[in-house]
Amino acid sequence: MSNHSWPAYSRAGSAMFLVGSLAAVSGVVNDYPFYGGQAARYLVSAILLFAVAGARRIPLIRPTGREALLLIALAATGLVLFNLFVIEGTRHANPAIVGTIVGTVPIVLALAGPLLRRTGPSGRIIVAASIVVAGTVLASGFGTSDLQGILYSVGALACEACFSLLALPLLVRLGPVRVSAYTAATSVPMLLGLGLMTDGSDFLRTPSLAELGGLAYLAVLVSGVAFLLWYRALPMLGADRAGLFAGIIPVGTIITSLILGFGLPAPAELAGVVLVIAGLLVGLYRPRTAVPPTSPTPTTQPATTALSAPPHSVDIH
Repeated sequence: MSNHSWPAYSRAGSAMFLVGSLAAVSGVVNDYPFYGGQAARYLVSAILLFAVAGARRIPLIRPTGREALLLIALAATGLVLFNLFVIEGTRHANPAIVGTIVGTVPIVLALAGPLLRRTGPSGRIIVAASIVVAGTVLASGFGTSDLQGILYSVGALACEACFSLLALPLLVRLGPVRVSAYTAATSVPMLLGLGLMTDGSDFLRTPSLAELGGLAYLAVLVSGVAFLLWYRALPMLGADRAGLFAGIIPVGTIITSLILGFGLPAPAELAGVVLVIAGLLVGLYRPRTAVPPTSPTPTTQPATTALSAPPHSVDIH
């Protein structure tokens, strides 16, 4: 692993750890109207992210027509439909099945990410993704499902992949703060509409103190902070390598559950964590290449500084 990649690795890993903590924390908001709670969560996230943009003096530039369409598609798939498919999937399938199918996203990104760059997939990344997925399956467990549950789970998997793939072209010009803020804000009216259709006027109510704390955690850490960390790491790693860190999600769930006193992890969960770590090591390891000796610099020419210049990178704020 190269040292300059560690910041991106830590951001991607931290983002997925926070996403994994959602499963343990969301139990306190299970009785709150789902779509109303999601709308409130992303509204608070958007406000905080716009505040971050203001504090860092990042101007809120207007998206182009193509960017606006991508933002709508990103919010609709990565946030709104993903939540819809997960909820509907758990009505027809054991939650373990839904988690296991969605947990195959590292393989999807290992294949789709390079194809979008018009390059061939990396065999090493595919092997690593397979190991990570095996660990995720082992940690999440197995369950039963009918056909509808499988279809909803596959839909959630596709939406999870879209959360990264649709963001990549947006990050080039808008950067992670704008993309995170715009996407969260765009999802709010969609979720409000779903809430009105499913729960009517009861889609929003005053939360209890525990529900308020849970919704605040989801809004600030699982949405706001995790979005920023993920979208900062994504263009640095590429979708294929970044996708490996999705295996950290069950690790976040296990550790958060342990901290909250929900009991010790089962042996299968610990074995799954070991497999996830092994997959990450396989996928992220980059052997150092020997630097060929350079010929003496002619005395008539100034010493070159090309090797010390920083690599080209996109300004992602």
